[in-house]
Amino acid sequence: MANNAANVTVGKPNSRGGIWVAPLTATVPTDATTALGADFKCLGFASEDGLTNSMSYESEEVKAWGGDTVLSMQTGFTDTFSVRLIEALNEDVIKTIYNSANVSGSLSSQTEGLSIKANNAIRDSYIWVYELTLGNRLKRIVIPSAKITELGEIAYRDNEPVGYDITLTAVPDASGDCHHEYISPAQ
Repeated sequence: MANNAANVTVGKPNSRGGIWVAPLTATVPTDATTALGADFKCLGFASEDGLTNSMSYESEEVKAWGGDTVLSMQTGFTDTFSVRLIEALNEDVIKTIYNSANVSGSLSSQTEGLSIKANNAIRDSYIWVYELTLGNRLKRIVIPSAKITELGEIAYRDNEPVGYDITLTAVPDASGDCHHEYISPAQ
């Protein structure tokens, strides 16, 4: 097959939102275009660095007498996604970062405001969905179950937005898959 420049593309967030989360009880999407259920909450803008997916395979080599490698056994697989959420006043972002049980009140309240507790509570797992446009196609990355496993430093500066650098680790679903990717036909 010859080179084809039409196959070269960039991943931009969908215009209605690029990052969505829902409780594990929600329906997991199975294609690129079906509307997400009401349980899905948009986490708003991400930094210009976009989304990074890292899949790492671990293996162990078996050596024969004399030092030759005669077998390489896969011993593990890790599937992570990293992004910087920059809507620091989005209640759904705050609840996702700190766990819903650690957030009370509302930013829309004229008197109450928001109260956040940072603690060692076990992180909540969610269904995560990333929606992108690839030229004239839609791409949806669906992670049936993942939790935030790393949170970067939160900087408060006058020359950059407050943001949450997160890494989430996907766990296998009932079929053993950590995430699914769907690309639509040309729109």
